[in-house]
Amino acid sequence: MISLVYLCMISRLYLCMKMGQLTSSKSTVVPQQEASNALAGVLDPNEPLSAPIVSSYNDRIRPLLDAIDRLRDLMVMEEGIQLPTIVVVGDQSSGKSSVLESLAGISLPRGQGICTRVPLIMRLQHHSDPQPVLSLEFSDQVVPTDEDHISEAINEATERIAGNGKGISNNHITLVVKKKGVPDLTMVDLPGITRVPVHGQPDNIYEQTRDIIMEYITPEESIILNVLSASVDFTTCESIRMSQSVDKTGERTIAVVTKADRAPEGLLEKVTADDVNIGLGYVCVRNRIGNESYEEARMEEATLFKTHPLLSKIDKSIVGIPVLAQKLVQIQATSIARNLPEIVKKINDKLNSYVAELSRLPKHLSSVAEATTAFMQIVGLAKESLRKILIRGEFEEYPDDKKMHCSARLVEMLNKFSDELHSYAESDRTRDFLMDEIKILEETKDISLPNFLPRTAFLSILQRKVKEISGMPIEFVDKLWNYVEEVVMIVLMHHVGDYYQLQLSTRRAANNLIAKMKEKSIKWMEEVVEMEMVTDYTCNPEYISEWNKLMAQQDSFISGALDENRITSSIKLEGFGDIEVGHLKQYAHVLEQAFDLRMRMTAYWKIVLRRLVDSMALHLQLSVKNLVNKDLEFEIVNELFGSNVGGIERFMEESPSIASKRSKLNKSILKLKGCKDVVANIFDRIVAHAD
Repeated sequence: MISLVYLCMISRLYLCMKMGQLTSSKSTVVPQQEASNALAGVLDPNEPLSAPIVSSYNDRIRPLLDAIDRLRDLMVMEEGIQLPTIVVVGDQSSGKSSVLESLAGISLPRGQGICTRVPLIMRLQHHSDPQPVLSLEFSDQVVPTDEDHISEAINEATERIAGNGKGISNNHITLVVKKKGVPDLTMVDLPGITRVPVHGQPDNIYEQTRDIIMEYITPEESIILNVLSASVDFTTCESIRMSQSVDKTGERTIAVVTKADRAPEGLLEKVTADDVNIGLGYVCVRNRIGNESYEEARMEEATLFKTHPLLSKIDKSIVGIPVLAQKLVQIQATSIARNLPEIVKKINDKLNSYVAELSRLPKHLSSVAEATTAFMQIVGLAKESLRKILIRGEFEEYPDDKKMHCSARLVEMLNKFSDELHSYAESDRTRDFLMDEIKILEETKDISLPNFLPRTAFLSILQRKVKEISGMPIEFVDKLWNYVEEVVMIVLMHHVGDYYQLQLSTRRAANNLIAKMKEKSIKWMEEVVEMEMVTDYTCNPEYISEWNKLMAQQDSFISGALDENRITSSIKLEGFGDIEVGHLKQYAHVLEQAFDLRMRMTAYWKIVLRRLVDSMALHLQLSVKNLVNKDLEFEIVNELFGSNVGGIERFMEESPSIASKRSKLNKSILKLKGCKDVVANIFDRIVAHAD
């Protein structure tokens, strides 16, 4: 009956997958009651107990459980895909190991303190051969063992993983038990919870244990098998508190009450009251005592719950190891049915995501031809991006990054440079008006006609003014190329950042090239400044126009400055503002020449400042154009191939981060493809059996 329910359910899943309709696990889940009804009568009470526990599903559930176990072997959980898992938890000495021994019919390590120091994945599989087959899997090893030596083998494997002593580890051991009569189950036994460290245990043993337990019981796919001693108050058990923290309603928690024979008083009330929300119910058991065989222990257990004056009142549907086995198999089957469609969906989603991510990585270069072609393409794309950004003023590649809107930023920098030059030149326009000119004229007197303006006076003032602002163009050149370097580096790293060796070579080439161009620009700017200091020439008609406009005020200014009856000591001069003139009366003999000299310099200085800014703009455009169109590519090629042997071969080397990412993605893809094959095979098998 169970096979028909299961085959119909899985067949529907398989057809939905084939048709691309698998979107949610909800549509294909076998209801809890349906699965329970299907499982009713699996154990025949009249069948003799010739083995520890009569197997419940045999070949019916085994293929699905094998598929889940295979997915676990492939470490699909490392990809964030959780599997249906029965997780066994309990306080220290609660009887966990005894319960597992009763289910598996084998002896597990015993002793003081924590016996289970690493997660132990137990795979129980019924098979018809009377000879059991046992093996341990850990650290990529498979170690065969037998019933007489299994405890010793587990201890040895534990010591290899967790070390000698009493420390714990999160690296698991897998115990495979193929034995006639055992239930088809996979469970994870976790270290017992202890609050007080014993000798040899780390001080934070509770925190370590808690973290391991929480990692396993938190996923909603996990079924929590909470082992409780009948002698304790369930509400105070630490394992109950942990399970309640992740399963508040208890819908995925089942409780096993051990040592029922030692504390029978009130046990019926405990399991019927259910003060701790055990949604999947209780099972009360009596474990093997002393040298009893497992068959004897089961008969003693059956007698106890049948004849004990208190324990016999507990409903027979919740007592005994066979009932526990039946419930666990039922719960396991329901959990797999509920979660399998979602697992398949997650495997496909993860696989598609990793394949897409791998395709976005730079192509792995396996030959010189591929590397050369890739290099040419990368440099070409980088140059085109720089042409757009630095030359044509386009910024669609960086629409939201204003720093990369280079034309606008360069214009802003030039305007600011111009403003700073003019602001500095205007700072002393009215202070001691004409005194510098008067002093220069006094010191450049010559034996000549008195109405000729000495050129040496003009040049002297010009040189002083140019010298005062000579540092500003040099500072601006430095700022300008720093900005260009930042932009160039951002664009280059965007195109070559995935290629480690090319990234290094390109960065060095760009740094070297920008440094050379900056040095060249500084030398060029120094020459421009020097030219302005040694000559006074312009063909710009604005000079004469501006000088004539300023000189039109000469007569009124001089007469006002020399007027003895003038009430105020200042005169308003267009282009300068209010001028203090009291100090000029004693220089009447040279005042006309001084005024003329000042106005000539004022008109010419505007030409000089504008020429500095215009020259810088023209030089910048030419330099950037040369950088993008020829200099950068030459520098990169020379850096990569010039003096280094095997430059293109080095380019083929991936960066450690990309190589690591590629390797990780390939491993994950291979793993998920294996998982996909596992699921596809199990569906094919089920559908084939259904047919």
